[in-house]
Amino acid sequence: MSETTTQISPVFDTLSVGDVVAERQLAFTRDSLVRYAGASLDFNPIHYRDDVAASVGLPGVLAHGMLTMGAAAAPVTDWLGSAGFVRDMQVRFTRPIVVDPETGAEVSITATVSALDAEARTVAIDLKVTSDDQTVLGKSKLVVAFA
Repeated sequence: MSETTTQISPVFDTLSVGDVVAERQLAFTRDSLVRYAGASLDFNPIHYRDDVAASVGLPGVLAHGMLTMGAAAAPVTDWLGSAGFVRDMQVRFTRPIVVDPETGAEVSITATVSALDAEARTVAIDLKVTSDDQTVLGKSKLVVAFA
């Protein structure tokens, strides 16, 4: 017998500033970088070759910026479901994610309500995105609009 889970859509009127609406731990591997490169057509060798990364002064192979940004938004869009949509997203890339060939890289995401606009039915959500206890996306914010 298979078990199904039903996600309950968030309700705008129950949200408060300071609510943590989503948290997620992700693992980036060299394999995930290669898959993303194929999907995005971003085949810059700094994302898969240690020698090229080193030759341009990088500490190692780096995760794609857009992979990091998309991964950071995913917990919020999963939480939001069909209750609304992302109206805006802004991030500042503050530190690259170095993906070790053996251990990969762990990424931690926490999404917290920072502002509510009852008239527009929008919620500003701050993202805390870290890897190796270092912030990798600064000033990261999504604005979601409820239906």
